[in-house]
Order: sequence, then C-alpha cells, then structure tokens
Amino acid sequence: MKSRADLIALLDAEGIAHDTLDHPAVFRVGEGEEIKAAIPGAHTKNLFLKDAKDQLWLISAQDRTVIDLKRLHTVIGSGRLSFGSSALMEQTLGVTPGSVTAFGLINDTDRRVRFVLDRNLAEAARVNFHPLTNTATTGVSRAGFRAFLAAIGVSPLIVDFAAMAVILR
Repeated sequence: MKSRADLIALLDAEGIAHDTLDHPAVFRVGEGEEIKAAIPGAHTKNLFLKDAKDQLWLISAQDRTVIDLKRLHTVIGSGRLSFGSSALMEQTLGVTPGSVTAFGLINDTDRRVRFVLDRNLAEAARVNFHPLTNTATTGVSRAGFRAFLAAIGVSPLIVDFAAMAVILR
C-alpha cells in the first residue's frame, strides 16, 4: 500500500501544487473546526460504502453536505448501500476508519471502488483531504485534484446532492 509519503511524491511528480498541515487526529466531520478554520478551501466528508451487489463506492462531499443514503442508490445506479467494513477499506484504499479520503484511491490499483464526487467539491477552487492519515490535511486546487484523478486513472461520477441528480458520468 502507498503511504502519505508516496502520495506526496506522486503529487510532486505530477507537478500538482499542494500543502499539508499536520494536526491532532480528526475522526469525524464536526471535529477539528478550529483546524479547518485555519485551512482555506472546501473541507470534505468521505464515505466508504458497499452496495447489495458487492460494488464498492467512495463518496466525497463537502463537509456540510446532506447525503440521503436511502435514495442515493437510485441516483448512482447501485444496489442498496451500506457502510463497507474497515478491513475492506484497508484492503482497497489503504486507510483506516477516520482517515477515509479520495487520496486513498491511489491504493485502489484494481479499480474496485467507484468514485462519486459532490458537485460542490468538483467546482471548488481548492479542496482538502486527509493524506491517507487523519493527522494531517492536504489541500490542492481544483485543477490539481483533477490532475491527481487523471494520474491514477479515475473518472468520478459527479452528483449534485442537493438535487440528488447525476451531473457527469
């Protein structure tokens, strides 16, 4: 599995400008508000899910976004959704609970995880994710995040969670 250092090395190799702030561990949205206040850009919440057909999903949304998990499957075309196990999360994304991040897709070399990106994050000038550990936050520009996804071969499904509609497949 790739580590935080491997992620930073990839960002550097791809010429993606980034900055990282180390901080005490943050496990859930709503924690670390004082940390977020010191970091510009959109902050995120990330959900690792599994559907009834055993397809894995990673949902990355702006931290205050309401996600209706009971309806989401009808929007993204999945089976009914539930949270994936921590063992499966570690196996596919190389992260532990509390550290779920879109940057974890760097470890999904078999492309088992489908990535759903919140429209608000897709349009944000800057986005912030944990760099494979919840003791730091790494920020990149919108173009930088798109370059990261392209470098690892991931095309997100962009969803407007307010309208519960797919924007881009």
